[in-house]
Amino acid sequence: MEKPAKAKTVTLETQGSLFLQISYTQLRSFHAVARAGGFTAASKVLHVGQPTITGQVRALEDYYGVELFHRRGRRVELTETGKELYAVTQRMEVLENEAQEILHYAGGFQAGHLRIGAVGPYHVTEMLAVFHERYPQLKITVTVGNSQEILESLLNFEVDVAVLSQTDEDPRLLSIPFCQEPLVVFVNSAHPWAERKTLRIEELEGQSVIMREPGSTTRRAFEKALKQAKIKIQPVMEIGSREAVWLAVARGLGIGVVSDYEFLEHPELRKLQLVNADVHTEAYVVCLRERRDSRMIHAFLEIVEELSKL
Repeated sequence: MEKPAKAKTVTLETQGSLFLQISYTQLRSFHAVARAGGFTAASKVLHVGQPTITGQVRALEDYYGVELFHRRGRRVELTETGKELYAVTQRMEVLENEAQEILHYAGGFQAGHLRIGAVGPYHVTEMLAVFHERYPQLKITVTVGNSQEILESLLNFEVDVAVLSQTDEDPRLLSIPFCQEPLVVFVNSAHPWAERKTLRIEELEGQSVIMREPGSTTRRAFEKALKQAKIKIQPVMEIGSREAVWLAVARGLGIGVVSDYEFLEHPELRKLQLVNADVHTEAYVVCLRERRDSRMIHAFLEIVEELSKL
């Protein structure tokens, strides 16, 4: 009878004495529970029985005398120790994926999964069209959110590349400028400005404006321009998506502001260019500096640099 295979272990030694021994399967189970938010959900992700996963996580906790999760019925929440460990297992997952990339690339880049976060579908669609044409066998998923949400996803290893409208100086990040886009004002077709094509920024004084949520780059750029021009508007509401802002403006609830490339022609909307203020957003493609040499990320950045020169 064959002996059962031993579980893989991660072993570190110092001065000849063993001080840490962790089962890889235990870490993998912990990571799945942390990401999925529960033991049952993790079992579906790993295709392993829920009792097995529960036992592996419990063994990890018992061996080190720690609590990794607060159990609340079927849902769990990470303890402070659990959060620290999850930050490490996220990197382990990334390294495992990059190891697979190397092997797939050596065999002709026949498989892989690129996860992209973007503040909107416009610029990223152009990039993805070229990437898919060049690497049709690779899987691509896109997550859309505001700049703050997408940046957090990038830092948490939940996306591989981010297409953002603004970046801050951060030594952890590599940012590639892609393009610059002006902001435009748009109004309902029944608005007194509907027949106009241009607008001076001082004409916004006292106007009712539909604002994006605080994490929006469009909002930050617009508020910066208003402050510089010493203009005060009347915000009537905050809405968390540009599509909802369009609908609110179409219903005549106020004036909207959006990047020119994001404005969609609509029979109920009219666009006006600001003629005496430099109000714009910028598009950057960003990745974690430590991951810039990942094969898939590197391939995507090469395409971005090609497109930015067109």
